[in-house]
Amino acid sequence: MAPVSHTVFSAVPIVGRDEELARLTGMLARARSGQARAVLVAGDAGVGKTRLLDEIAGRAARDGMTVLTGHCVDLGDVGLPYLPFTEMLGALAADERFAPVLAAHPAAERLLGTGADARAAGETGTAGAAGDGDPRSGGGRLRLFEGVAALLAELSARTPLLLVLEDLHWADQSSRDLLRFLLSRGILHRSAGGAPAHRLAVVASYRADDLHRRHPLRPLLAELVRLPSVERLELRPMPDAEVATLVRALRDGPLPETTVRRIVERAEGNAFYAEELLAATGTGDGGVPSGLADVLLIRFEQLSDTAQQVLRTAAVAGRRVGHETLREAVGLPDDALEEALREAVGRQLLLPGHDDTYTFRHALAREAVYADLLPGERSRLHGAFARLLGARGHTAETAAERAHHYRESHDLPEALTASLEAADHARRVGAPAEELRHLEAALELWSVVDPTARPSGEGVEQIALTLRASAAAAHAGEAHRAVSLTRSALAGIGQDTDSELAARVRYTHAGNLIGIDSLRAAMAYSSEALELIPADPPSPTWLWAAATHVLVARTMGDTRTAMAVARRALPLAERLGVDDARADLIISVAAMDGGRRGPEGRERLGTARELARAAGNTAVEMRALFNLAIGCFESGDLEESLPWVAEGLDRARRAGLLSSTYPLEMRYLQLLVLYTLGRWDECLRSAETGAAVLPPAGGYTVGPALYVRLARGEIEAVEEAAGLLLQGPYDWMAQLIAGIALTDAAVHRGDAEAAVTRMRTAVESLTDESGTPNAALRLAALALSAISDRATALRLAGDTAGVERWTRTAAELVELARTTAVHGEEDVPQGPEGMAWLARAEADWVRTVTGPDPELWEKAVAAFDYGDAYERARCQVRWAEALLVAERREEAGARAREARATAARLGATVLLGQVDALIRRGRLADLAPAPAGTSSAEADPSPLTPREQDVLRLLALGRSNRQIGEALFISGKTASVHVSNILGKLGAASRTEAVAIAYQRGLISPERTAASD
Repeated sequence: MAPVSHTVFSAVPIVGRDEELARLTGMLARARSGQARAVLVAGDAGVGKTRLLDEIAGRAARDGMTVLTGHCVDLGDVGLPYLPFTEMLGALAADERFAPVLAAHPAAERLLGTGADARAAGETGTAGAAGDGDPRSGGGRLRLFEGVAALLAELSARTPLLLVLEDLHWADQSSRDLLRFLLSRGILHRSAGGAPAHRLAVVASYRADDLHRRHPLRPLLAELVRLPSVERLELRPMPDAEVATLVRALRDGPLPETTVRRIVERAEGNAFYAEELLAATGTGDGGVPSGLADVLLIRFEQLSDTAQQVLRTAAVAGRRVGHETLREAVGLPDDALEEALREAVGRQLLLPGHDDTYTFRHALAREAVYADLLPGERSRLHGAFARLLGARGHTAETAAERAHHYRESHDLPEALTASLEAADHARRVGAPAEELRHLEAALELWSVVDPTARPSGEGVEQIALTLRASAAAAHAGEAHRAVSLTRSALAGIGQDTDSELAARVRYTHAGNLIGIDSLRAAMAYSSEALELIPADPPSPTWLWAAATHVLVARTMGDTRTAMAVARRALPLAERLGVDDARADLIISVAAMDGGRRGPEGRERLGTARELARAAGNTAVEMRALFNLAIGCFESGDLEESLPWVAEGLDRARRAGLLSSTYPLEMRYLQLLVLYTLGRWDECLRSAETGAAVLPPAGGYTVGPALYVRLARGEIEAVEEAAGLLLQGPYDWMAQLIAGIALTDAAVHRGDAEAAVTRMRTAVESLTDESGTPNAALRLAALALSAISDRATALRLAGDTAGVERWTRTAAELVELARTTAVHGEEDVPQGPEGMAWLARAEADWVRTVTGPDPELWEKAVAAFDYGDAYERARCQVRWAEALLVAERREEAGARAREARATAARLGATVLLGQVDALIRRGRLADLAPAPAGTSSAEADPSPLTPREQDVLRLLALGRSNRQIGEALFISGKTASVHVSNILGKLGAASRTEAVAIAYQRGLISPERTAASD
């Protein structure tokens, strides 16, 4: 099929870029054969990204691919949700050949605003709670994403498809989220049953020099480049010789060599600089400035006055402007306008599109012209565009553009109205981040707009809008922003403010503060809320203030205060019929006395769930479901926990609460249960799926999957764990996950000093007003493992002083483990998981002091029988070692084989290497020979990760670390770490010995290494 894209295939020759074109052309060929791929093209402004994309789009079209192009637009701090995807779908909708496909996928109609759902949303406004079909809800958002993915999949089944997205650095968050979903889950993966993947390729560009440290695109890029089907292609500045070739190719006639050299010098490898400098030659102005803006303005000033007027007007519209809109805004006769446009196109400042639009040839050209406008001129033109858009109807789709133009034209009342309309539109299409941005823009305007000019209506006043923005921030996963907004609402409360509203703001602020672990402040505000309104006569506001206070006090560990307030509030809630507040109080009481672990507690939680559901309070219902799930986990009923989690996440999707606190915690719990049960591949898949639709939220979406990757020997997992500590504001879950992962990584390395340091740092970071966290027990047990290894080695070396030093450290840690296990959080003893970690800590404590004790390790293994397969196997290795020391070799062999089978099933290569080393040292292999007919590879599975196997094959070919790094696209330093791991796992003293052992064990063969050469 012919391309339907609006892309204009440039006539400017493409010079150099042979390697980049080869990579992209190869990617297109693989896509046409069913290997879906994506490439992220990075480069500085003007380096040639657009030209490269034009070239590859042209080649794709010539090879029979359908090309769809979407552009991201700079609208300041706010954005138009899903704009590039809407542009692509608009191009499809304009082509009648694709009508049947579009008709089969309502998601396209929703984005285009032409479907029945969209029309209904526009007619009904924003009233009512978010439901199943509401695109602003988590469920609607997920279905929208899945619908777009299904549409693209069907299109790629009919025709090979190339999606081109330009200027991702300007993408709105909803577009970024949709792109994350499509690349990580929706369209690049193979279909179920091993069917071929989609015949589809995605090429997206962004300005690398625009990505400051806090640019919202940076975390998305970091996620995407780790996907196996996504590549990053960086366009570096062109060599001088290629710039010179380009300059000569752009001019029909000969150029003086001095001119070419001068352009090459000033272009500094930037193709766009070179083109603009060449276009500015012959102007008679020898003092051409080196800055690009000046170059663009010199060229711009060569136009006639009328053409300059047209370009100035077009620059205010944005990168692209429609002919009719430009004609009305500029106010010129048609013949004068056409002559001016012809001049601008001839000078290659504007490019005509296929849909009666004109586009600045480069965004920098538009920026330079826009910056040259006088302030009054800029304001007047923005006002003209705002009025033009408004005259065509106050549609939701144009609200963001109208808000932008009204704001820049200083028509603040209209900007306020349009910002609120844009916020409503963002909420309807499931874009909470954009809703937040528009609401924040409205709040900025509120104080400067005359009260008589402000829009009116229910919920349209400053404090109410601030609370709504806070809710949007929470839904978008921005807990710290939610706190800032409720703090702002507090500042807006005056002496004459209604006491109930003042109390509501305070307890809402307290609830937000819990989300960022600021417990003392939360306690202060919930106390103030409770004092602001009388308990007699009781009111719903007092009940919610009481429920919040109970939650805060319980979280801080002040169970006496929490229970006293709860006992007072519960009968009042029942008497007044405020069932959701009653449910919230029941949940707090059940969590405080540890009752959620037993049948009676679960029955109470079930009652709370039904009360909340009947009252229509989904947030409290989510809390009840989470407590049901965590209660099962804490009592060791892991399988029983999963249905509660599944119900909770499904309910959250349907209510649009996936990014709020309890669904995020349920998400983490789901991954943790899968990890604990040994369903590691399922854990990884589930984490990947969640990351595609959930906001970045510390350890909630990566934690247990990080544990899996660490146990499987992935070096990158350690780096990612360390990276969690550097992300934005303090995140309790990120600190927890990083602390566990980095402590365990130090244990794997046998680095006792680092393990203890990491453990202490993590416990200190996690300890807050509520006391020492339950996680301190696990962290202490992990560090004790490294300590006992060190003490054992020192004892064998006869270093008594060293053993005594580590024994003192071990005594401190085992006491921490005992105290945490008995008291736990909220002074409730820990359940089976905590008791298992305590058993392990006690066994390692004795191993440190006197040596391994078989009975203690047998108890530790039994303690993990509640369901933790991996930790049970780790304890079995210790048990086998203790049995060997006690000269009970047959029992030791049996325990080692059990541990090895578990490690092999899980793919836990680190543990597999440890148990194999124990089997070799203890000569346990001869106790259980492999069954007849079993190959060496089956009898001795590889302890190496897939990446280490790749390194091993190159090692066998005699490659250096640098050569290995170049072949595998990793650094030489990383290659060196992989080689060291291989030597350790194979028990080799040198690279040559490692290769010999690998051949002997069947890990590599001459045929395989030769083929890989």
